[in-house]
Amino acid sequence: MSVTSRSKPKSNLLAKIIFGSRWLQLPIYLGLIIVQGVYAYKFLAGLVRMLSNLTTMSETDVMLAVLGLIDVVMIANLLLMVTMGGYETFVSRLNIDDDPDQPEWLDHVNATVLKVKLSMAIISISSIHLLQTFINAAQIPEATMKWQVIIHVTFLISAAALAYTDKLLHSVSNPH
Repeated sequence: MSVTSRSKPKSNLLAKIIFGSRWLQLPIYLGLIIVQGVYAYKFLAGLVRMLSNLTTMSETDVMLAVLGLIDVVMIANLLLMVTMGGYETFVSRLNIDDDPDQPEWLDHVNATVLKVKLSMAIISISSIHLLQTFINAAQIPEATMKWQVIIHVTFLISAAALAYTDKLLHSVSNPH
């Protein structure tokens, strides 16, 4: 018996263990589904609070409350993208091709597409926070506003760098 034929079963077993370890992410994705439930509750509680106080709220207060609800929705969308895209990319296929409600982006999801979608979602969430800050500027310290702008610009630069890197990688793999 040769050395290669003896080591093959061991390396095959190791490969199966490593490949099977992807299922350790399942509880993480299930936890994200629970967190989505938390955000659904936060949205409904915020909506009820806004509606019950509508007669005493100023236009600015309504706008801030609506932006708060939009923020919750965007974070829930981010959770959904991470849950579905991450599971599909790193754990196993969802096998929902026949479902008419399957999101279009899920057909061509990969780690790169997921990174871009996540960075755009984070920038959108940051934009909502900045808008809330600017609307409520009189009550927020100037230093806090400066840091929020710096963090937002950092997100923008990071997303641009990610897009540029992906473009470079794509042009190297497809030179024409």
